[in-house]
Amino acid sequence: MITIDQFNFAGKKAIVRVDFNVPLDENGNVTDETRIRGALPTLKKILADGGTVIMMSHMGKPKGKVNEKMSLKQIVKAVSDNLGVGVKFAPDCANATEEVNALKPGEALLLENLRFYPEEEGKPVGIEKGTHEYDEAAKAMKASQKEFAKKLASYADVYVMDAFGTAHRKHASTAVIDEYFNANSRMLGYLMEKEVQAVDNVLDNIKRPFTAIMGGSKVSTKIGIIENLLGKVDNLILCGGMTYTFAKAQGGEIGDSIVELDKLDLALDIMKKAEEKGVNLVLGTDCVAADKFANDAKTQVCPSNAVPAGWQGLDAGPETRTLFANAIENAKTILWNGPAGVFEFDNFIGGSKAIADAIAKATANGAFSLIGGGDSVACINKFGMADQVSYISTGGGALLEAIEGKTLPGVAAIKGE
Repeated sequence: MITIDQFNFAGKKAIVRVDFNVPLDENGNVTDETRIRGALPTLKKILADGGTVIMMSHMGKPKGKVNEKMSLKQIVKAVSDNLGVGVKFAPDCANATEEVNALKPGEALLLENLRFYPEEEGKPVGIEKGTHEYDEAAKAMKASQKEFAKKLASYADVYVMDAFGTAHRKHASTAVIDEYFNANSRMLGYLMEKEVQAVDNVLDNIKRPFTAIMGGSKVSTKIGIIENLLGKVDNLILCGGMTYTFAKAQGGEIGDSIVELDKLDLALDIMKKAEEKGVNLVLGTDCVAADKFANDAKTQVCPSNAVPAGWQGLDAGPETRTLFANAIENAKTILWNGPAGVFEFDNFIGGSKAIADAIAKATANGAFSLIGGGDSVACINKFGMADQVSYISTGGGALLEAIEGKTLPGVAAIKGE
């Protein structure tokens, strides 16, 4: 597989799958340019070589229909300002030949939202799943998706995949378009290279001890990841709302805390597997309980397995924070996905802040720390600690699937796997 550093883009048109699914305010202004900035090294390399950049991305979920609120024309100025080049705009991604042909070396073009076409996602729209009509429409859509990808490919000499956030989707622009480029004209961008390397560092190039922190409200959404990690980690911290499913499974009283009553056996099974594999499973022993789900709620610290009736656990308690820190500070590889409490409320950020502080301390001492998943990234940014960890992933679902051990179509396509 050729790398972007090995390729000279002089005189070449490069179509780059970026992730410009950025948040906008009510006036269509970009409120967070992180994803745009993340793509800049790749885009600037192509332009500096004397190549031409054609950017393609999705925004939101327009479900195969044109929706002006999700039009990428709203971000043209932000992309231009960041790139330092006046970016041109093609108002129809599937009919942009004229705009592409007008491009000169060193120029950049942004295509309209890919998802205005259902062919991008490759799923029939407006037909009920599980029906004969859906199955027939799905077959037809597969052929249409290939034609859509072929059209996008026709704009360029080279394809660069630099959108890790969509790498787990088999979409036209991420895992079908590659078929129209040979192995020497398709490659990962700098952002993708860094993301893939970060996942490899955590899962394949492990320096021990390895501590993983899995937070969030439900065990069910993390089970695949937890089971994969049990074969790799030395310490596994399970925190956040899933704390109370484990407490309940062991016969505890959890008041009105969030719980998955149909996953109690699963929780016990995870505990058993951790013991069998010699993994130090760290669960909360105390919590900050609240009398309502609100920042101004009355609070008390109590055991995680003895939450009073009418109260609910919203954050890790002081004893638990110490347990977490002890399992993190001496680690050499750290993965964090999911907060320890309702960090959106300032009065319940203590557990998540303790995790962040411990990760920063371990990183300063030479550990490799990977932060991934929207809420963990939001935590790190809220605490102003982004520069104190090794790597922050831009891909939520893609990162989780990679950690779960799944093949990412957007990466496999480039590698020809």
